[in-house]
Amino acid sequence: MIAKIGKGANMIGAISYNLLKVHEENGHVLLTNKIPEVLNDNYTTAFLNRYFEPYLLANNKTEKPVRHISLNPDPADKVSDEQFRNIAEQYMQEMGYGNQPYVVFKHTDIERTHIHIVTTCVQLNGAKIPDSYDHPRSMAVCRKLEQQYDLKPATEQYQSNSDRIFKSVDYTNIISTKV
Repeated sequence: MIAKIGKGANMIGAISYNLLKVHEENGHVLLTNKIPEVLNDNYTTAFLNRYFEPYLLANNKTEKPVRHISLNPDPADKVSDEQFRNIAEQYMQEMGYGNQPYVVFKHTDIERTHIHIVTTCVQLNGAKIPDSYDHPRSMAVCRKLEQQYDLKPATEQYQSNSDRIFKSVDYTNIISTKV
Protein backbone atom coordinates (compact mmCIF):
# COMPACT_ATOMS: atom_id res chain seq x y z
CA MET A 1 0.00 0.00 0.00
CA ILE A 2 1.29 3.41 -0.91
CA ALA A 3 0.45 6.51 1.10
CA LYS A 4 0.69 10.03 -0.27
CA ILE A 5 0.55 12.87 2.23
CA GLY A 6 -0.43 16.21 0.78
CA LYS A 7 0.14 19.31 2.88
CA GLY A 8 -1.70 22.48 2.02
CA ALA A 9 -3.61 25.51 3.21
CA ASN A 10 -6.93 25.05 1.40
CA MET A 11 -9.36 22.94 3.43
CA ILE A 12 -12.32 23.87 1.22
CA GLY A 13 -10.37 22.74 -1.86
CA ALA A 14 -9.50 19.35 -0.33
CA ILE A 15 -13.10 18.76 0.77
CA SER A 16 -14.54 19.96 -2.55
CA TYR A 17 -12.26 17.69 -4.59
CA ASN A 18 -13.45 14.63 -2.67
CA LEU A 19 -17.12 15.62 -2.65
CA LEU A 20 -16.94 16.08 -6.42
CA LYS A 21 -16.02 12.38 -6.68
CA VAL A 22 -19.01 11.56 -4.45
CA HIS A 23 -21.39 13.66 -6.57
CA GLU A 24 -20.05 12.07 -9.76
CA GLU A 25 -20.78 8.67 -8.17
CA ASN A 26 -17.09 7.76 -8.19
CA GLY A 27 -16.82 7.75 -4.43
CA HIS A 28 -18.56 7.96 -1.11
CA VAL A 29 -17.90 8.94 2.47
CA LEU A 30 -16.76 5.86 4.38
CA LEU A 31 -16.08 7.33 7.79
CA THR A 32 -16.05 10.54 9.77
CA ASN A 33 -14.29 11.26 13.04
CA LYS A 34 -15.50 14.10 15.28
CA ILE A 35 -17.95 15.03 12.52
CA PRO A 36 -21.61 13.97 12.66
CA GLU A 37 -22.78 11.51 10.03
CA VAL A 38 -25.55 12.52 7.65
CA LEU A 39 -28.02 10.37 5.78
CA ASN A 40 -27.30 9.18 2.22
CA ASP A 41 -23.86 10.82 2.00
CA ASN A 42 -25.53 14.23 1.66
CA TYR A 43 -22.47 16.07 2.91
CA THR A 44 -21.68 19.57 1.73
CA THR A 45 -18.39 21.41 1.71
CA ALA A 46 -19.78 23.99 4.14
CA PHE A 47 -21.04 21.31 6.53
CA LEU A 48 -17.70 19.49 6.68
CA ASN A 49 -15.62 22.66 6.79
CA ARG A 50 -17.60 23.87 9.81
CA TYR A 51 -16.01 21.07 11.91
CA PHE A 52 -12.47 21.94 10.84
CA GLU A 53 -12.79 25.73 11.31
CA PRO A 54 -12.22 25.83 15.10
CA TYR A 55 -8.98 23.89 14.64
CA LEU A 56 -7.79 26.09 11.79
CA LEU A 57 -8.66 29.29 13.68
CA ALA A 58 -6.82 28.09 16.80
CA ASN A 59 -3.50 28.42 14.98
CA ASN A 60 -3.20 30.77 12.03
CA LYS A 61 0.62 30.65 12.04
CA THR A 62 0.86 27.19 10.53
CA GLU A 63 1.27 27.75 6.80
CA LYS A 64 -0.03 24.36 5.68
CA PRO A 65 -2.49 23.05 8.27
CA VAL A 66 -4.46 20.80 5.89
CA ARG A 67 -3.57 17.15 5.39
CA HIS A 68 -4.95 15.33 2.34
CA ILE A 69 -3.76 11.74 2.54
CA SER A 70 -4.41 8.98 0.03
CA LEU A 71 -3.94 5.31 0.86
CA ASN A 72 -3.54 3.17 -2.24
CA PRO A 73 -3.53 -0.62 -2.06
CA ASP A 74 -2.39 -2.68 -5.02
CA PRO A 75 -5.11 -3.00 -7.71
CA ALA A 76 -5.17 -6.77 -7.11
CA ASP A 77 -6.02 -6.30 -3.41
CA LYS A 78 -9.71 -6.65 -2.65
CA VAL A 79 -10.38 -4.43 0.34
CA SER A 80 -13.87 -4.24 1.82
CA ASP A 81 -15.40 -1.00 3.10
CA GLU A 82 -15.07 -2.29 6.67
CA GLN A 83 -11.38 -3.04 6.12
CA PHE A 84 -10.86 0.41 4.59
CA ARG A 85 -12.51 1.97 7.66
CA ASN A 86 -10.28 -0.02 10.00
CA ILE A 87 -7.18 0.75 7.94
CA ALA A 88 -7.99 4.48 7.98
CA GLU A 89 -8.63 4.56 11.73
CA GLN A 90 -5.45 2.66 12.52
CA TYR A 91 -3.39 4.75 10.11
CA MET A 92 -4.67 8.00 11.59
CA GLN A 93 -4.12 6.78 15.16
CA GLU A 94 -0.55 5.66 14.48
CA MET A 95 0.30 8.86 12.61
CA GLY A 96 -0.90 10.99 15.56
CA TYR A 97 -4.15 12.24 13.99
CA GLY A 98 -6.55 9.88 15.78
CA ASN A 99 -8.09 12.65 17.91
CA GLN A 100 -8.51 15.07 15.01
CA PRO A 101 -11.64 15.58 12.94
CA TYR A 102 -11.26 13.75 9.66
CA VAL A 103 -13.28 12.45 6.73
CA VAL A 104 -12.47 9.25 4.85
CA PHE A 105 -13.60 9.12 1.22
CA LYS A 106 -13.51 5.95 -0.89
CA HIS A 107 -12.69 6.61 -4.55
CA THR A 108 -13.53 4.25 -7.40
CA ASP A 109 -12.65 6.57 -10.30
CA ILE A 110 -9.55 4.64 -11.41
CA GLU A 111 -8.60 0.97 -11.70
CA ARG A 112 -7.55 0.71 -8.06
CA THR A 113 -10.01 1.50 -5.34
CA HIS A 114 -8.37 3.75 -2.77
CA ILE A 115 -9.21 6.12 0.07
CA HIS A 116 -8.56 9.78 0.73
CA ILE A 117 -8.45 11.24 4.22
CA VAL A 118 -8.89 14.95 4.85
CA THR A 119 -7.84 16.33 8.22
CA THR A 120 -5.83 19.08 9.91
CA CYS A 121 -2.53 19.03 11.76
CA VAL A 122 -3.67 21.73 14.18
CA GLN A 123 -5.16 20.64 17.48
CA LEU A 124 -8.08 22.42 19.12
CA ASN A 125 -5.69 24.06 21.62
CA GLY A 126 -3.71 25.55 18.71
CA ALA A 127 -0.72 23.22 18.98
CA LYS A 128 0.56 21.73 15.74
CA ILE A 129 0.85 17.98 15.54
CA PRO A 130 4.52 17.25 14.86
CA ASP A 131 5.10 16.08 11.31
CA SER A 132 8.85 15.54 11.31
CA TYR A 133 9.73 12.34 9.51
CA ASP A 134 6.07 11.71 8.70
CA HIS A 135 6.89 10.06 5.37
CA PRO A 136 9.13 7.34 6.89
CA ARG A 137 6.61 6.87 9.71
CA SER A 138 3.83 6.59 7.15
CA MET A 139 5.77 3.97 5.21
CA ALA A 140 6.28 1.95 8.39
CA VAL A 141 2.57 2.13 9.20
CA CYS A 142 1.72 1.04 5.65
CA ARG A 143 4.05 -2.00 5.90
CA LYS A 144 2.36 -2.94 9.17
CA LEU A 145 -1.12 -2.57 7.64
CA GLU A 146 -0.10 -4.65 4.62
CA GLN A 147 0.83 -7.51 6.90
CA GLN A 148 -2.21 -7.14 9.12
CA TYR A 149 -4.70 -7.07 6.21
CA ASP A 150 -2.79 -9.46 3.92
CA LEU A 151 -2.20 -6.81 1.24
CA LYS A 152 0.47 -6.97 -1.45
CA PRO A 153 3.62 -5.27 -0.19
CA ALA A 154 4.34 -2.11 -2.16
CA THR A 155 8.10 -2.59 -1.77
CA GLU A 156 8.02 -5.85 -3.75
CA GLN A 157 5.91 -4.25 -6.47
CA TYR A 158 8.37 -1.38 -6.90
CA GLN A 159 11.32 -3.75 -7.04
CA SER A 160 9.75 -5.95 -9.70
CA ASN A 161 8.69 -2.90 -11.75
CA SER A 162 12.19 -1.43 -11.63
CA ASP A 163 13.64 -4.75 -12.76
CA ARG A 164 11.44 -4.58 -15.85
CA ILE A 165 11.99 -0.89 -16.64
CA PHE A 166 15.73 -0.48 -16.12
CA LYS A 167 18.01 -2.65 -18.21
CA SER A 168 21.72 -2.32 -18.67
CA VAL A 169 22.70 -0.57 -21.86
CA ASP A 170 25.81 -1.30 -23.89
CA TYR A 171 26.83 2.29 -24.51
CA THR A 172 29.68 1.25 -26.85
CA ASN A 173 27.11 0.18 -29.46
CA ILE A 174 25.38 3.52 -29.22
CA ILE A 175 28.62 5.49 -29.59
CA SER A 176 29.93 3.41 -32.48
CA THR A 177 26.69 3.74 -34.48
CA LYS A 178 26.65 7.55 -34.13
CA VAL A 179 30.25 8.06 -35.30
